[in-house]
Amino acid sequence: MNLDKNSNAGQDEPLIEWDAGSSLEGETSSSKLFIRRFKKHKLAVIGIFVISILALCALFAPWLVPYNPNTITDSFSSAPSSQHLLGTDQIGRDQLSRLIYAARISLSVGIGAILISAVIGTILGLVSGYYGGWIDSIIMRVTDVFMSFPYIMLILVVASIVGPGLTNIILILGFLGWPSVARLVRGNVLSIKETDYVKASVVLGFRTPRILFMHILPNTIAPILIYATSGVAGAILDEAALSFLGLGVQPPTPSWGNMLASAQSLTVLTSQPWLWVPPGVMIILCVLSINFIGDALRDALDPKNKK
Repeated sequence: MNLDKNSNAGQDEPLIEWDAGSSLEGETSSSKLFIRRFKKHKLAVIGIFVISILALCALFAPWLVPYNPNTITDSFSSAPSSQHLLGTDQIGRDQLSRLIYAARISLSVGIGAILISAVIGTILGLVSGYYGGWIDSIIMRVTDVFMSFPYIMLILVVASIVGPGLTNIILILGFLGWPSVARLVRGNVLSIKETDYVKASVVLGFRTPRILFMHILPNTIAPILIYATSGVAGAILDEAALSFLGLGVQPPTPSWGNMLASAQSLTVLTSQPWLWVPPGVMIILCVLSINFIGDALRDALDPKNKK
């Protein structure tokens, strides 16, 4: 990379000239190294396959399900059969159809909530770590206040106040999940802003937003991405717990959590396993797959990993 100051009086910022060939070659080499490291985690590769299947099923649910998920048939709590592969629930709705549609809810909650929390936490962490001083103190004290409350208890209280529903659950989990991201980003920014290339950017007169989002943020993407994978899994579990307790997604909209709610009955738990085993298995498969992917990303993006 060659840094040359433009001598034109009308030019506010220095001109940066990149060696495109060497940059592209370096990116290709880094991508190959990342893929090689990631593929060493066989469970993560399987996890990507599982999540891809779930995502495709959720996307094409209207064309895959044998019945409308809210259609009531004359078979009540019937066992799995050729007509209903996973049986029916207490009011005659096809369990397989509801299970596939429920994947939409769980993935929407997981992705939507972590996007909100990651954006808020990243911005606050960047500002807090870069500026320091009283700005850092205010943001970190607010973060401490949020983190001082038991997380699940705070979610339950807020959910009971604002009411259940898919949109509310995504917003609740998103707006209550940012403190961990903010602390993570702030810690990285504190060390990155002391590096030579950031100091050089300041000396060369780059504006603060450009330094934050074009020079510092790209070097914090890896830990944010790793955290986001565990955050998606956590949000899916939180939605399932809230729906199980009646504070999440409400029937007749199917979600894995409210499908599990039928297992509160001892009769269902012991004699009708087709009502609760499939949604329970789907939650386990989805969360495990995401966690395996997160572990592989951590190792693949670790600069100290030479393998």
